[in-house]
Amino acid sequence: MGITYRRLEQRDLGTFIQMRIAQLREEGAEEDIDLAPALRDYYERHLSDGTFVSWLALDGERIVGTSGMSFVEKPPYFACPSGRMGLLSSMFTAPEYRRKGIARELLTRVVDEARKYGCGTVQITASDMGVKLYTSFGFVKNQNFMQYRL
Repeated sequence: MGITYRRLEQRDLGTFIQMRIAQLREEGAEEDIDLAPALRDYYERHLSDGTFVSWLALDGERIVGTSGMSFVEKPPYFACPSGRMGLLSSMFTAPEYRRKGIARELLTRVVDEARKYGCGTVQITASDMGVKLYTSFGFVKNQNFMQYRL
């Protein structure tokens, strides 16, 4: 297996979006709209302004793994005095490539991007499948997270 890694580029968005939707389906998300246009709009805007970065894993020319980090800022707090946070998303590896260290390498690369951006913390809403990876990497579960849907 000759896996290579590189950053996401605009030309990759079609495949990247397909893989993001596959990930959401696999995690059991309710699919009641065509999400592709909204994803394309988000990625195009945030790739161009530097507030979203992604590393890809490739086997030859085929994208077999994805990662994503959105950078947001909120008022500083004690655990994150910079106020800059990384929101981890789009962690997905094609089923036949799992358990080979690809997700860990992608995670390492996007966490490094968050560090370079000046983030004081990285957050993720982890799927059951991802919890083992994230905890072994050093992520700690936070029981305080709540969400209100508008």
